[in-house]
Amino acid sequence: MTTSSTSVGRTAHPTVLVESDLVTHAGARRVLAASRIAVGFIFLWAFLDKTFGLHYSTGAAVAKGSPSLSWLNGGSPSQGFLLHGTSGPFATFFANIASPATDWLFMLCMLGVGVAVMLGIGLRASAVAGSLVLILMWAAEWPFVQGTTNPVIDYHIVYGLTLVICALTLAGDTWGLGRRWGQLELVRKNPWLR
Repeated sequence: MTTSSTSVGRTAHPTVLVESDLVTHAGARRVLAASRIAVGFIFLWAFLDKTFGLHYSTGAAVAKGSPSLSWLNGGSPSQGFLLHGTSGPFATFFANIASPATDWLFMLCMLGVGVAVMLGIGLRASAVAGSLVLILMWAAEWPFVQGTTNPVIDYHIVYGLTLVICALTLAGDTWGLGRRWGQLELVRKNPWLR
């Protein structure tokens, strides 16, 4: 079985690389696209649940019919976690940065990464931003304590790696707008936007 062919997936514009140039198996491209959409939805869902208090992770403990702890109802998407949910040697650092600014930064990142990754655009920037937030969340929860599921690799690391894989393989081209996005003059001149 050959992994590449001169006629498979080559673009008409030689400077625009597309996903099929890197991932020649159609099934692999579909799995990458599904993974991209799933991880993008995780970010988007965090934004929606914290904004509207959909009673999943945000406001889940609130009695039915009571106001939720949503951002729209005066809740804080990041401050409660930073002040009371952190552990380990960085707990004081995270408590000290808790502010309305961290709420805004966190929520803009959740929305921006979620939408961009689901649409398949700006995957490089999204992978950097999303992975940075995930690493900070991993450090804030400090998994090196007895009783955690795994002291090194947890879902934060897996989601971050998935973002990087999707960015490196241009996974936004399949079931997304990545190919069209990559042909924009602005994106061609600034490859980090791809």
